[in-house]
Amino acid sequence: MSDFDLIVIGAGPGGYVCAIRAAQLGLRVACVEGRATLGGTCLNIGCIPSKALLHASHQLHEAAHNFAKMGLIGAAPSVDWAQMLAYKDEVIAQNTRGIEFLFRKNKVAWIKGWGSIPAPGQVKVGEAVHAARAIVIATGSEPSPLKGVAIDEETVVTSTGALALRRIPASLAVIGGGVIGLELGSVYARLGSKVTVIEYLDRLIPGQDGEVARTFQRILARQGLDFVLGAAVSGVETGAAGATVHYALRKDGSARALQAETVLVATGRRPFTAGLGLEALGVAMTPRGQIAVDGRYATNVAGLYAIGDAIDGPMLAHKAEDEGFAVAEILAGRAGHVNYGVIPGVIYTAPEVASVGETEEALTAAGRAYKAGKFSFMGNGRAKAMFAGDGFVKILADAATDRILGAHIIGPGAGDLIHEVCVAMEFGAAAEDLARTCHAHPTVSEAVREAALACGDGAIHA
Repeated sequence: MSDFDLIVIGAGPGGYVCAIRAAQLGLRVACVEGRATLGGTCLNIGCIPSKALLHASHQLHEAAHNFAKMGLIGAAPSVDWAQMLAYKDEVIAQNTRGIEFLFRKNKVAWIKGWGSIPAPGQVKVGEAVHAARAIVIATGSEPSPLKGVAIDEETVVTSTGALALRRIPASLAVIGGGVIGLELGSVYARLGSKVTVIEYLDRLIPGQDGEVARTFQRILARQGLDFVLGAAVSGVETGAAGATVHYALRKDGSARALQAETVLVATGRRPFTAGLGLEALGVAMTPRGQIAVDGRYATNVAGLYAIGDAIDGPMLAHKAEDEGFAVAEILAGRAGHVNYGVIPGVIYTAPEVASVGETEEALTAAGRAYKAGKFSFMGNGRAKAMFAGDGFVKILADAATDRILGAHIIGPGAGDLIHEVCVAMEFGAAAEDLARTCHAHPTVSEAVREAALACGDGAIHA
């Protein structure tokens, strides 16, 4: 039995960040991971490979639609799917090797295998049992199943299978109008697939700003995606020609069917905690199957903690990272903290969608008085020069104090632009503070300043 101050189970973004930060603070740390490579779902079959394919397919779109407008004349490139997948795999390898290097640099022991917790303070991997003063569960999540739909990862796939299809399908049905479905649907639409998104609700990206969602749907429709909203999927039949998705429209119950070569099931994710032995330990769970923790990420079992997708909150890699950082500091005797009011969310399509803080719908429901400043990217010279004038920046501020309550961006580089607002919110800034901050010209970031100005006397370029 080997002894550690901390054993982290799971080497995804939450787990490896927790392990490295704890080691930096002087703890003897081990991380248990059963995959052949570090990085968890995000680096291996999630965030990183999907962004590689989004980038590659966006370059194809630009070549086909915008190069000639700039005087770049020539045939649009053809797609070598095998090479594109090889590029994606190399991106994954570079990132996972990077985590291995960081483990060695920070003297984090990688215990290879699948871990379980036979007793408080013990982690079993294979036949070996390791002792630790503290254990952090960072096992992430897995795709949620959909009743009546059998996954084979060939014809009917989750996001995992969608990242490694044998060929680009002629048609793709996406069940679920959330982040994963729209990102991967966007990839295959750019590569030539006929993409239809089937969503149970009457809108896309539930929880996001309603105006952003409506604008986003219009833009994606112009890019060739079709949408069936308010539809309940009852099953999927597969055959030699592909698959048939059966669904009913919720407004009238009418039964419909859609044929597609491939079906992507993107109906959300659930915590992955199977095999840990939590029930035998008596670990308290939430009604939604998450591990219940207190404000310091401690479970009801002494010395056992949990973070990331395994606990409540948005299933985001950066949320897990922040929690891993915080719990490592707590275990080292410091004051770890996560500000859950300032966690951004991003959809990496083109244009990108990003948000932080409150939505107009949430503020209205809460009866809070607010003001909204909005600026279109069509008024931004840099965006227009890049053929990226679709979308806008919206900033929400308290009507009385002008303190920024939230921001919603759809447009070029939204996933980067949102962080300016995140920093402002972290320091309790007012919209006027943002408006009076000099922004370089010409940059798309000027649209953020203009939206902040619109919370006051008005934007300059609107």
